[in-house]
Amino acid sequence: MSDIYQDALRMHEKTKGKLEIQLKVPLNESHDLSLAYTPGVAQPCREIAKDKEAVYKYTWKHNSVAVVSDGTAVLGLGDIGPEAALPVMEGKSILFKKFGDIDAVPICLDTKDPKEIIQIVKAMAPTFGGINLEDISAPRCVEIERTLINELDIPVFHDDQHGTAIVVTAGLLNALKVVHKDIQDITVVVSGTGAAGSSIIKMIHSLGVKEIYGFNIHGIVTKEDYAQYDFLTQELTEITNSQAKRMTMAEALKEADVFIGVSAPGLLTQEMVKDMKKDPIVFAMANPEPEIKYDDAIAAGVAVMGTGRSDFPNQINNVLAFPGLFKGALDVTARKITEGMKMAAARGLASLVSEEELSPTYVIPRALDPRVAKVVAKAVSQKAQEEGVSRI
Repeated sequence: MSDIYQDALRMHEKTKGKLEIQLKVPLNESHDLSLAYTPGVAQPCREIAKDKEAVYKYTWKHNSVAVVSDGTAVLGLGDIGPEAALPVMEGKSILFKKFGDIDAVPICLDTKDPKEIIQIVKAMAPTFGGINLEDISAPRCVEIERTLINELDIPVFHDDQHGTAIVVTAGLLNALKVVHKDIQDITVVVSGTGAAGSSIIKMIHSLGVKEIYGFNIHGIVTKEDYAQYDFLTQELTEITNSQAKRMTMAEALKEADVFIGVSAPGLLTQEMVKDMKKDPIVFAMANPEPEIKYDDAIAAGVAVMGTGRSDFPNQINNVLAFPGLFKGALDVTARKITEGMKMAAARGLASLVSEEELSPTYVIPRALDPRVAKVVAKAVSQKAQEEGVSRI
């Protein structure tokens, strides 16, 4: 069996990166040069100078995204710096191109200061149709994203937060059909309340889940400890643990229909699963090792199991969300990505699994399903127009 890490290292060394720029127009004759550059290029410049919105008509802005990171929270590796984060941002960019046909540019910043990051992104925003924030540590990532959403007129999206939440929500909608449970009747335990966990909690709450227990390294999130939390966790006290209970995760799971993990390996035991309500749903997404191993979860009685891994069924993979989400936003030159657009993406994604196909091992489309980006994009663009945030 080959070593995936060494194989990947050799591939990156051979290709010297995964991206390149290609021409969309010919550049073979003098006339070609006159059209693409001087003197002809002056005319689109004049048109844009008269009306800045014309930039969408005459440049790549209508279909381009900046993938921006400071390298402080690279998946599975942590704070490794901007240079070391570049292979990941290149990888994200080729996923944009492959699945959404979007031109994405990796940009790794040598600063951890949220104010500097905000200033830099605002300064380069005229070049891009959207901004995808990536692998920036919490809660800084939330502060950066919220500020940019308020101060820019192009979509800004932190995928580590919302991409995961969109795919989890889609998977949960279908998993509940498998076990014949209603969204308003279930109790959910979420392990991990950082960027991804907080966004998941907010999204499933807006979906209709009434009782959610959030856990982090300090234990259960409760209103009584409000003053000890950062602003992100403080917000969760308003929508989780409604009775302000003090209990361990093992105790909370006795009330739970669903476990969602975005935390650390091995936190969920078979005994905990056996104590959950009938036909439990488990999405254990810690990478590279989940909160409970797939086979152990199934043996303990899990009805629907999802992980972040590609070698097991029901992979919760962000590539199911962000290419289609941005494609839908860019297609209508949206000014922002709203909560409604995110929910539309989740419902569109869930709709791709038909009633006939639905099963415990198939509640979410596969990562390479060619239908996904188009269906998600259509749902998102329609919602953007309904909500009045599109330029079209």
